[in-house]
Amino acid sequence: MGLLTNADENVPAVARITPIIVRTPNVAKEILQVSQTYKVPVSSLDFHLLGTETFTKMAAEGSSDDWVELSSDELKELKEEQFLNPKFELKQIHEIEIFSIMEPHALDSIDMSIGGNATLCKIYLTIKAGSVARYYETFQEDFIHWVNKKKLRANLMLGLFDSMMLQNIEELLAKIRIEGKYRFETQERYLIAQAYEPIETVNDKLILHYETKRQNMDEHGRVDYAKRGYVMSAVKDELLIEYIKPRKGENGRNCRGEFILPKEPIVRFEPTFTTGEKITVIDTPQSIEYRAGAGGYVTFEGGVYNIQSEVEVTEISFKTTGSIDTQLDADVSINVKEKDSMKDAIGQGMEVTVHAINIEGNIGPNAKVTAKKASVDGQVHQSAIIRADELTINVHKGTAYGKDVHITRLEHGIVEADRVTVAQATGGKIRAREVVIEVLGSHVKIAASHLIEIRKIQGGENQLIIDPMINESDESLHERSDQMAQVKQTIREIQRELEGYEHTWRENAPGMEDLKRKLLHYKSNGIAMPPAFVQKYQQNQLFKEKLESLRNELSTKEDQYAWLAQKHTALQAEIFEARIINHERWHNRNEIIFKLIDPPIEVFYVPADNSEERILGLHQDEDGEFSIKVLAK
Repeated sequence: MGLLTNADENVPAVARITPIIVRTPNVAKEILQVSQTYKVPVSSLDFHLLGTETFTKMAAEGSSDDWVELSSDELKELKEEQFLNPKFELKQIHEIEIFSIMEPHALDSIDMSIGGNATLCKIYLTIKAGSVARYYETFQEDFIHWVNKKKLRANLMLGLFDSMMLQNIEELLAKIRIEGKYRFETQERYLIAQAYEPIETVNDKLILHYETKRQNMDEHGRVDYAKRGYVMSAVKDELLIEYIKPRKGENGRNCRGEFILPKEPIVRFEPTFTTGEKITVIDTPQSIEYRAGAGGYVTFEGGVYNIQSEVEVTEISFKTTGSIDTQLDADVSINVKEKDSMKDAIGQGMEVTVHAINIEGNIGPNAKVTAKKASVDGQVHQSAIIRADELTINVHKGTAYGKDVHITRLEHGIVEADRVTVAQATGGKIRAREVVIEVLGSHVKIAASHLIEIRKIQGGENQLIIDPMINESDESLHERSDQMAQVKQTIREIQRELEGYEHTWRENAPGMEDLKRKLLHYKSNGIAMPPAFVQKYQQNQLFKEKLESLRNELSTKEDQYAWLAQKHTALQAEIFEARIINHERWHNRNEIIFKLIDPPIEVFYVPADNSEERILGLHQDEDGEFSIKVLAK
């Protein structure tokens, strides 16, 4: 045995070896040894698998039992409990013939590789896109042999964990056999071996879920100290803290036959804290859950976690608390006690979201407050925004949104709500369904969809507007108008088609009655019906079904149009029910405006100075002309 070279002196010598037959437990190592011994590249060597023997033994202390070879039937009878027994050992000896590669193999055009997961308990065959398989008589046997050789180069066992391989690649082999030449347009992957995946050991862990609410990073990933999570809110039954108990994993065995023993769990985070009465503790086999027994915010004092509902602070500012963001449906109330009129209770740029808040002082520049219920004993800065379903403000210069809003003094502020009550208004804008003002000063613009009520007017140059679109956006109005136009067009098209069908049906009615009588005669006398008659009758039935379908479609579209038109009309009709009420005389110039939707016009009226026109509403005369009418004095 030795090296051979090419005898042609004009061709570069290519070193090759005479074939070598060896028995080895490690094919890759054996090929590398031959490469080093004969000083030839590993890439120039290949091998044939001639046979595989599988051996087992049960290891025991002081035991010198020899390895026992298993037959193919005994291999199939191995049980899961044997594979997962740490004393059960496996090995394979492969008889291979190593030789030099002299010419390309027919499967070289298939770029395939073997890979597995981290534990090597699952092994996959991957074929890259662009590979080409050309079928020939022994293609399947060669392909499987080729895959097995790749498994051996990866030191994987054969015949133990790969029973699914043939089934998983069966469809691929069938496509190649049928098409003759199969090109892999995309990468394809197949599971070709699967052993016993171990269950991973779990180290203990303490997860403070409530802490994840601290959104203290800005959009650039920098720490935002203005949002440092002064209050961490919780709703009832919310998971606040979770202790993951340590669990030792379970044994496994990979596709190399190696036993996998799980590590011992590391215990470092066992709870040392206790909980108050508003924390619910749920102990399960895998974990201990600490859940909120009531809505509020999480406290941790003296090693005790609990839930509280009321927070009292002197001020909310960058220096003291930072912004506060709690859930609106968490039962958290904040009392801000800063009463000094020269200071801000809610500091500049602060953002507060809470279920309820009572502010005894002022809301500063660019601050934002969002709540279900809020009260401000001081003033709201002109650049501040406050939102609350129930909202009470002493002096309002900023922007307020809510459902029921009460303001003691409006000073050029903006208010949008369902119902607004103002004790004294001097400048500003109000939009609501109903507005009630005790004392109206000057330069106030009020828009309402249902009612504007003034107890006393001291100033002038005010606008009192009745606008039914207060509760509906221009976009939705335009969308409904477009829908009405589309439905109307569809109705016209169906009507034209239906008229044609109705006309044809009436013309053919006498002939069809005659046809039905003839068919009934044939049937009652047991005479075979002429096929032409039957076909004509069937055509008439299909025509009738189409006619009924058009009638139903027309009815549906007419109902849809009526529904849209009714909403449109109801919205416009509200303006005739709306009222502007002034309990005292009108003073100075005040504009009354009613805005119509259809036609889109505005009706103006200016009450005379010192007049007693107590209730004003919109009127339409017999000629369709609109005017603002005095309904009561």
